[in-house]
Amino acid sequence: MSWNTPYLAVAFYKYVPIEEAEVFVVKHLKYCQRLGIFGRIIVADEGLNGQLSGTIAQCEQYMANLVADERFKTTDFKIDETDRLAFSKIHVRYKPEIVHSGLQGIDPAHKTGIHLSADEFKELKKKENVVVVDMRSNYEHHVGHFKNAITLDIENFRDLPERMNELEPFKDKTVITYCTGGIKCEKASAYLLENGFKDVYQLDGGILKYAKEGGGEDFEGKCYVFDGRVVVDVNTVNPILVSTCIHCGTPSARMINCVNELCNNQIVMCEACGWEWNGACSAECKEVTTRAYDGTGYYTKSSHQSTVISDSKFET
Repeated sequence: MSWNTPYLAVAFYKYVPIEEAEVFVVKHLKYCQRLGIFGRIIVADEGLNGQLSGTIAQCEQYMANLVADERFKTTDFKIDETDRLAFSKIHVRYKPEIVHSGLQGIDPAHKTGIHLSADEFKELKKKENVVVVDMRSNYEHHVGHFKNAITLDIENFRDLPERMNELEPFKDKTVITYCTGGIKCEKASAYLLENGFKDVYQLDGGILKYAKEGGGEDFEGKCYVFDGRVVVDVNTVNPILVSTCIHCGTPSARMINCVNELCNNQIVMCEACGWEWNGACSAECKEVTTRAYDGTGYYTKSSHQSTVISDSKFET
């Protein structure tokens, strides 16, 4: 395949048992370092969750080598062309889950919602008695979501069980779940089935794949991504902007972290308010912060708080 930019950003996941996962981590990190590719890969006994960035040659080599392993041969990659690297370091880490859910006993390899292609998703969501549910966190759906989608008031995916009451009215309807790259919906759709929902689907490959295959139709705003780009365009068919600056209300999709390292909340803030408020989400944060606003809202890791793309939020 020919590309128009010097770099690629690649997102992927695969639910598959990995024996001696912690040993796999050590070997895989060394491999990525030799290859010279950057990004984050989470390894668990249940599979892989990765986002990478590198030159075209590096990314293509990584993908070819991964699918050459029988365990990962059906891995679906979401690929974006970029004019700069989306990561500056490589991290490969072991975690109990490849996306932190806390949903004990849920195994997408055995039970999950029916996958829908972009075209199938478009058709099904138009029908009566169908609801589309966004399984992402607040800061994600605030900057972009599907038209008429139900959004949940959750800070992290692990909060889903506490919000199940918001979905109870739709138990007898056809439910389509979606997220950024599909990984959350593998467990979320399975969890709905475990809790008595009968007709549950998921958008295959999430928003990122839908953007490539379906032109992003009816996705309003921009899509939050877990790399240095922060947000990306999705809709080339009927795009609109839905997010506004937290301070002045001006339409904006510029996402930053609050300058106060003890807050660090991800917020939408226009460039003008960024300087006026010193990158703070509130007067209180502006008053107490010890971190200097740099004009970007993208900060290096401190001893108090994670970076703008923290491990705890590494979900595709």
